[in-house]
Amino acid sequence: MNILLIGSGGREHALAWSLADSPLTNRLVIAPGNPGMEAYGEMLPIAADDLDGLCTLAGDISADLVVIGPELPLVEGLADRLAELHITVFGPSAAAAMLEGSKEFARAFCARHNVPQPAFYPVSDCESAGKFIDQLGGYCVIKADGLAAGKGVVVADDAKTAKAAAKSMLGGQFGDAGKRIIIEQRISGPEASLFALLDGENAILMATAQDHKRANDNDQGPNTGGMGAISPSPSLDKTLEDQVMAEIVNPVVRGMAAEDTPYRGVLYVGLMLTKNGPQVIEFNCRLGDPEAQAILPRLKTDIVSAMMATATASLHHFDMRWDQRPAVTVVMANKGYPGNYEKGGVIRNLEVAEQTDDCYVFHAGTARANNGDLIAVGGRVLAVTALGDDTASARKNAYEVVTKIDWDNNFYRSDIAKT
Repeated sequence: MNILLIGSGGREHALAWSLADSPLTNRLVIAPGNPGMEAYGEMLPIAADDLDGLCTLAGDISADLVVIGPELPLVEGLADRLAELHITVFGPSAAAAMLEGSKEFARAFCARHNVPQPAFYPVSDCESAGKFIDQLGGYCVIKADGLAAGKGVVVADDAKTAKAAAKSMLGGQFGDAGKRIIIEQRISGPEASLFALLDGENAILMATAQDHKRANDNDQGPNTGGMGAISPSPSLDKTLEDQVMAEIVNPVVRGMAAEDTPYRGVLYVGLMLTKNGPQVIEFNCRLGDPEAQAILPRLKTDIVSAMMATATASLHHFDMRWDQRPAVTVVMANKGYPGNYEKGGVIRNLEVAEQTDDCYVFHAGTARANNGDLIAVGGRVLAVTALGDDTASARKNAYEVVTKIDWDNNFYRSDIAKT
């Protein structure tokens, strides 16, 4: 098969590695890719939001399957455009991707279909925001309605913090994404992520993970796109997995189909495991980042077969197999992230790190300098994943690889998956 992979981050590097390993892959083209993907396929400099260019490329290479990694092209309708060209695509339509594209849409959808979630109040002005913040005693969560690269969330302990966050978002901190915001009841319990494959009619459990969102150790500092992950989630046992599938995922499948927007692709369910049962924190319409970097090294099922079954409504007779060992992913970021940071630091010694058994280094914010040096150009730059017989050994293996990488301007959390 000729396969086109769209995206350039750590999630897409993990996808490229997995797709290239499939016996069904004849040709893999990646747009735009990053230096870590050079060994897996042909890279072409077409941006993930260049829908016209990507549709043309898919036709030019006679793509049998297009895999859309990031959320933006999904929300903007790339899957719809490809479907009109009769090209098989792994990823939901724009209408279905609204589960991630608009938090207000997702909350209203859950309310219509009795999916458990916290109380929520969508607003578009500071006065209304203040009223609901006071109603919740200031102990609440403020979210930008639209896509904000994983940063449009403030968890507030008091009304002053919450109102400042609301004012900032409504004042343009995240551009159009913050024209409307959601004031949410703050719920408590362990967090976890569950990933399911949905083919429009059926759903099967893919995998679980736990992300670490805060920038610093002990869950301190600002929210980020994710500083590390463990898969499977330590908080989700078989009973809870079945409960989430029954009470959340299957109602989503049925509800989307009933509203004539069938969902086909990966559904990421961000969960809070409250004393009253699992509740939805958020949905994503694609694999998480860095969760994908922890999940995909555990996958034993052929990924292309899984994607084709999802895209062709064939999941009712499909099963997935996994390495039972845990995987731990540690993200290495530029100092200053998620705020301002300097670009251009040289990264060395990756080849030594990559030679370690059961360890993988996935690139995110890297580029090649004119002299060929690998340099750090993004906020999150590398994701180091290791498997182990238990969580402690997986952590040990991952951090040993991290210490082998020679890069002066990095920082990382030291407590990923720490029990």
